[in-house]
Amino acid sequence: MAVKETRERTVSHPARTSLVDRFSVVLIAVAAMLWASDTYFRARLVGHLKPAQIVVIEDALVSLFLLAFLLRGIPELRRLDRRGWLAVGLIAIGPQAIATLLFTTSFSYGHYAETFVLQQTQPLIAILLAWLILGERRRTWFWPTAALAIVGVYMVVFAQNLTAPFSDLQHGRLEAGLYALGAAALWASGTVLGRFVLGKLSFTTTTALRFTLALPVLIVVALLQYGGSAFANYQPSDVLPFVGIALIPGFIALLLYYRALRSTPATLATIAELAYPVTATFIASAPPPYGFNQPLYLPQFIGTGLLIAVILILNYTKDRTPPVVVEEDAAA
Repeated sequence: MAVKETRERTVSHPARTSLVDRFSVVLIAVAAMLWASDTYFRARLVGHLKPAQIVVIEDALVSLFLLAFLLRGIPELRRLDRRGWLAVGLIAIGPQAIATLLFTTSFSYGHYAETFVLQQTQPLIAILLAWLILGERRRTWFWPTAALAIVGVYMVVFAQNLTAPFSDLQHGRLEAGLYALGAAALWASGTVLGRFVLGKLSFTTTTALRFTLALPVLIVVALLQYGGSAFANYQPSDVLPFVGIALIPGFIALLLYYRALRSTPATLATIAELAYPVTATFIASAPPPYGFNQPLYLPQFIGTGLLIAVILILNYTKDRTPPVVVEEDAAA
């Protein structure tokens, strides 16, 4: 009779000489900073377009930019087994299609406190999924470090009133919060599933599949929601925001992200991704038309310093203290 045995091993990597591999945690944070430019572009579209109308055009443009990578990566698809295809499909449907719709919908409510505070659940969800799916176990010192990063981000986002999210969530703004929480959970799964897929595909093919497979889903969602008016209401002035949102937080950021994720444990990557809400907050402080002229406060600089310190620490220790991976094998 076969009996399951749990065995632990420390992840070991071959010697790396690439600067991208050496500074992969930092580069994931840079990619997350590029994602934050999404706020600038999306704010110019939400006034007259519905979330699905924005996301479907965004995804179509990025898919077009990535077409050459997709065609070049077709031979790689033979490496994917059933689990690999399932992971790719889930990334396209969940983190790319549905999560983007949920976040855009939450953002359109204008209750930014709910959107950003619930987004901070993303690393916690990702760490749990990395444990369940990838078997990653972090050492004890990681937990206070991760907590410090989350505290730092909280200080940045809610510097004016540290209790604002709790009072906002209690005053009838449940829908915006639920949409944000759903987006956070799906994006967390994308980090973990992406790490899994990168064991089989190149980062360029992974990025191209994420957007290309999501496009039919988004088109169907738009048609089901709005019928014949799904592709109406677009204006000539939308061209630049759409190109910007597709090029910077889409094409460039996701290619950089998946390249860096290839050599970064998911549990570290999800902490580096906290650079997104921090950067979005500072973008909002810029004067119009680049931001919303929101004031800056001392806790925001302190919180930013904490997050930067944590990211640098995690990057430094990434190869020196890799995660323990738990594997289950059947033994006779």
